[in-house]
Amino acid sequence: MVALPSLRGLQAFEAAARCGSFAAAAEELSISAAAVSQLIRTIEDQMGRKLFHRVNRSAVLTDAGREMLPRLTTAFEEIGSVSRELSGAEFRSRLVVSVPPSMAMGWLSTRLASFVASHGAVDISLRGEDDPVSFDRDPIDIRLSYGRSHYRDQATEDIVRDAVYPVCAPLMARGISDLEGAAAFARLPLIHTDWGPTGASFPSWRRWFEAAGIESSRASQRGLSANSSRAALDLAISGLGVALAQGVFCAEAVEDGRLVRPVAQALELRQPYCLTIPQRSLRRDVVAAFRQWLIDECLRSVGSPALITRPSADQ
Repeated sequence: MVALPSLRGLQAFEAAARCGSFAAAAEELSISAAAVSQLIRTIEDQMGRKLFHRVNRSAVLTDAGREMLPRLTTAFEEIGSVSRELSGAEFRSRLVVSVPPSMAMGWLSTRLASFVASHGAVDISLRGEDDPVSFDRDPIDIRLSYGRSHYRDQATEDIVRDAVYPVCAPLMARGISDLEGAAAFARLPLIHTDWGPTGASFPSWRRWFEAAGIESSRASQRGLSANSSRAALDLAISGLGVALAQGVFCAEAVEDGRLVRPVAQALELRQPYCLTIPQRSLRRDVVAAFRQWLIDECLRSVGSPALITRPSADQ
């Protein structure tokens, strides 16, 4: 019979790999970081495989470690489930969700209650952060991104391609008619979105005017500027100008009348929204359930009838 490696060592490895650091694993297991390191070295010696590359003060999973992690996570979750069932303790799944900051502020955060209501008890950590994120360093279960180029070595899927729509407060839209169309925007304050030097290129007002067949002018460069889609949308709701807003963000505000679409011209985004799930999380039931729920929510917003049928500007 083949001798089994130390169960405590396997537990230390799984916690360190899932949590992203020896220190975080030590806190979870109520032991010291040095003890975590020693337990992992012990099973590395027992198995004859290196599970982490130790570089300076950081530790990065080896290929062998990446292969082991999802199977061990599943095994320890099953052991924990059996233990809780025998003791009568309530089970709460853990889920770490990473999204762009604008998604975390006001869009996803207001919708999570419906997932919890349908799925049951779950401890969710919602992280708003820019791409790229580190799946080796951070215990992320699922990542929503704009574009798929950041995570070519992970399981990534396109879920929806959105568009941007000119939106503004109803009072500002009064007097704009389809006869004037985009030309009327030359006299209105415009709200620009700039994702910064490291972000993808957000559709500009200059590009929107060109798509509408209107010669671009200096008006397309003037106005307010925000460095997040959510902030630009809030400025528009406050009546400070006309913003180009993604459908996924503005659909609800158009549906309830806080915003209107003064003209019909829209611009499709150049890249789709994508979901990335690391190998260690692919077989977790709570991740699969959240993946489908999140896809449905994105499709529901992007496909909102309010974005398909434009209300008249004088409503």
